[in-house]
Amino acid sequence: QAQVVESGGGLVQAGGSLRLSCAAAGLTFRSTSMGWFRQAPGKEREFVAAITWLGTTYYQDSVKGRFTISRDNAKNTVYLRMNSLKPEDTAVYYCAGAVRISARMELTTTGGYHYWGQGTQVTVSS
Repeated sequence: QAQVVESGGGLVQAGGSLRLSCAAAGLTFRSTSMGWFRQAPGKEREFVAAITWLGTTYYQDSVKGRFTISRDNAKNTVYLRMNSLKPEDTAVYYCAGAVRISARMELTTTGGYHYWGQGTQVTVSS
């Protein structure tokens, strides 16, 4: 059974950095696009970044220039490097996999994904 597992969350001061990792298993990673979403208390889950199996990347406007998504197909892992973190970045971050989907419209919405992780908490203090 396919699964994705996030790690790397934690508490960081504003202006600091974190790198989230997401390990995938039980799916054909090389043909799966991967995405990161986040959900703050009382808010809906929102798109953060995605990378297609061909390496094309998409970002939410508020994280462009600060966050970088990348993938290592040899390790079945996707990463989210987060720099210049702000208190408003505080949320539970979720990793998700979309098998053979590469369109931006689908990858920027929760409905475009087949597999979800349990989430990892990121807290940015001011």
